[in-house]
Amino acid sequence: MGTSPSSPRSRPLEGRRVLVANRGEIAARILRSVRDEGGVGIAVYSDADRSAGHLRLADEVHRLGPPPAAESYLNADALLEACRRTRAELLHPGYGFFAENAEFARMVEKAGVIWIGPPPRAIGAMGDKIAARRTVEASGVPLIPGSGELPADPEAACRQAAAIGYPVLIKAAFGGGGKGMRLCANDEELRAAVEMARQEAGRAFGNATIYLERAISHPRHVEIQILADQHGQVIHLGERECSIQRRHQKLLEETPTPAPFAGLRDRMGRAAVAIACEIGYTNAGTVEFLVDPEGGFYFLEVNTRLQVEHPITEAVTGIDIVRRQLRIALGERLDIRQEQVEWRGHAIECRINAEDPARGFLPSTGWIRSVRLPAGAGARNDVGFQTGTEVTPHYDPLIGKLIIWGEDREQAIDRALRAIREYRIVGIQTNLPFHSWLLGHPRFRAGATDTAFLEEEFRPEEILGREEETAAILAAALAEYRGDLLIRRESARPSSAESAWKRAGRPGPGWGNR
Repeated sequence: MGTSPSSPRSRPLEGRRVLVANRGEIAARILRSVRDEGGVGIAVYSDADRSAGHLRLADEVHRLGPPPAAESYLNADALLEACRRTRAELLHPGYGFFAENAEFARMVEKAGVIWIGPPPRAIGAMGDKIAARRTVEASGVPLIPGSGELPADPEAACRQAAAIGYPVLIKAAFGGGGKGMRLCANDEELRAAVEMARQEAGRAFGNATIYLERAISHPRHVEIQILADQHGQVIHLGERECSIQRRHQKLLEETPTPAPFAGLRDRMGRAAVAIACEIGYTNAGTVEFLVDPEGGFYFLEVNTRLQVEHPITEAVTGIDIVRRQLRIALGERLDIRQEQVEWRGHAIECRINAEDPARGFLPSTGWIRSVRLPAGAGARNDVGFQTGTEVTPHYDPLIGKLIIWGEDREQAIDRALRAIREYRIVGIQTNLPFHSWLLGHPRFRAGATDTAFLEEEFRPEEILGREEETAAILAAALAEYRGDLLIRRESARPSSAESAWKRAGRPGPGWGNR
């Protein structure tokens, strides 16, 4: 195992076997990097994912089990058995599923397989958000005023809320994504919400511990990407603005932030590195902050994994984050120092979800009958689907990501709009009409957004008003698809003249002119 930086053209993973314990677009993304680094990529799948696009990018595939995640992608025994059967030497968890599960990371390491991610102790330290707040406080990074674990007595919770100051958020200590979260403006709302939040946290994360945080009015959600090797070097790759959210689920991210605060990247970057050093972090991770309307920032949480939106950071820095993850896991030193990190241009990521924004973002399932992905300058598509892929109700509706780069924010937005108009997915509903609406909204184009933007601005009828146009576009795409099929069938059917030439074993007419 080497400890010095490799040259850009070296392939330290050469011949090593890497199991990707995930599915969809992120599995496809990781499998490509494994191949770029000379490794052998092993994909896993559930019965619902037999047609999944990521399987075609793997050198080997292994069935995990039935469609429910608990019996496949969240079945630790099945994943470890897959490692044993395929002789996997490394395991990449992607994001979601087991990516931030410290116990599973320990099981992987105990099995003699290299875990591509932070050490289990760091995952555990940040997985408990109450303990994480105490750790971060020791690093001197600003914290949102909050509480410890809430007791069962609602009146005790009200006393803690009064000390913090309303409005407050009830939050799950061992989860995220908005599960177990409730906004309360007074004692009455808090009393009504505490038990519901506790039960939801227990169902979602297997732990019902909840706590309080003061709710900041109209904050921006801004995060910092970090990389840390096993030799003590920690760097940050700048910020990502993630304020476009629905029910605490991100829909679009961009970098750099359009927030008008001088020096924000540098100040937040130093804070993120300080937190990583405090907890002994290694590999890739993201430190999330809330930024108030005056430019003050506060620690939110650490995502101890590869983030969904990592490609926009890659677009503006030119740094392949997954490649660094693989090399760090093998014990290599980071091949770039903080002063060497440069940012160029602006990047936007649109999350492509199988859901209908005109009907409350209702999930959409079915077979994808035709696909046309956008191309052109500055466009990148990270997808886990193709024509013939089935979108099932068993997993997250995220099916792909559109990443757009421009020389500045205005060009990036214009290119993203052009790409959205080119995008075609026939067979299911997607949130592409929502992205078209968002990218054209004057307030978004002005960069005047915060986490309340969609609540204040989005109206489903604005998408419904475009349904006639969208239906016409989809009908045209379907007609194009059927026409292509007909052309392929006709061209595959030999003419009598072609058959005669073939039977004679001679070149066809015009051969000598080619």
